[in-house]
Amino acid sequence: MKSDRHMDFFILFAVLTLLGLGIVMVYSASFVLAGQRFGDSYYFLKKQAVAAAIGLSLLFFAARMDYRHWQVLGLPLLILSAALLTVLILPGMRHEIGGSARWLKISFLSFQPAELAKLALVIYLARSLTKKEGRMKEFAVGFLPHMVVLAVFFALVLKQPDFGTGIIFAFLVFLMLFAAGASFKHLGATALAALPVLLYIATRAKYRQGRLLTFLNPWSDPGNAGFQIIQSFLAFGSGNVFGVGLGVGKQKLFYLPEVHTDFIFSVIGEELGLIGVAVVVGLFAVLIFRSFRACFRAPDLFGTYLALGITSLLSIQTLLNMGVVMGLLPTKGSTLPFISYGGTSLLVNLLAVGILLNISSQGIRKRNENINRRRGDRGAPVPGSGSGGSV
Repeated sequence: MKSDRHMDFFILFAVLTLLGLGIVMVYSASFVLAGQRFGDSYYFLKKQAVAAAIGLSLLFFAARMDYRHWQVLGLPLLILSAALLTVLILPGMRHEIGGSARWLKISFLSFQPAELAKLALVIYLARSLTKKEGRMKEFAVGFLPHMVVLAVFFALVLKQPDFGTGIIFAFLVFLMLFAAGASFKHLGATALAALPVLLYIATRAKYRQGRLLTFLNPWSDPGNAGFQIIQSFLAFGSGNVFGVGLGVGKQKLFYLPEVHTDFIFSVIGEELGLIGVAVVVGLFAVLIFRSFRACFRAPDLFGTYLALGITSLLSIQTLLNMGVVMGLLPTKGSTLPFISYGGTSLLVNLLAVGILLNISSQGIRKRNENINRRRGDRGAPVPGSGSGGSV
């Protein structure tokens, strides 16, 4: 395929390696739970493998599709996401797990609209910021409309309740507005005004208040609120440098809750040790570095904002998950991209990477064309143009 030689294979390699490791670790972390709950040790593995296969199809489809087509889909996807999040509020339409109604369930399929909403918000913002280039410092044009969108989506996910996803929405919007040149006064004043409101929301519910207190001192309630993070610490401590061995970890034996989703990084620390943790962190570092590189080399402004939004989304989710399981942030249910169990998250993240690969490949192609044009010899090959990884 002619365009494949321009693909950034560093991004592709990092994602495929993380995905393969994730499938292995999902099985290792979940086979005991799956056998006890469903009578099938491969239950979570099979579902994750199916999601990975579909997600890879989406990735390669998006990598071959011109990313500019997403500019037209920005507003429809945003409206669809808002509609699906609204449906979750309606009685009888939502599927509750652990006290949260974040899933729509149709027959044997379940879907988490908030995951789609993250990508839809990025695409919409990239489209909107591109259209409003040069007017971003105007309050009524460059700032207020985006704050209204953020407020609507924040309120919708808060009803689930999912305060953490609302915070991710806020970080995404503020980062992209800042990059687009929105007034720092508007951003700063809004952030300061929002802090008391966010603090009130974070402490109003007893379970959120407990998470904040546990974050400050997990051992104040080791048998209840602090149990999860203490078990995560034990997992990392047990792993030492080389780990106890794949599949040999003890924390998945019903000690560490949500072991195959939110706390799968702890299982990696226990079973693969510091070496495994370093490999995972290194792969994410390569992915994020090359993704930011694609932002600067995008062919147009829409591509720049879209690549920035996707990169920011992956970065925020990765840092949030790792920060929580290591006790650097208050406990919050969040998945580790490409590794944690979760079909919707996996599908959306792989689709996002496909879009990113297309932006990167078109940026590389345009850069090579510009070099050839400056040389005055369009037929001469450009050193390193054979693959995205070598440019």
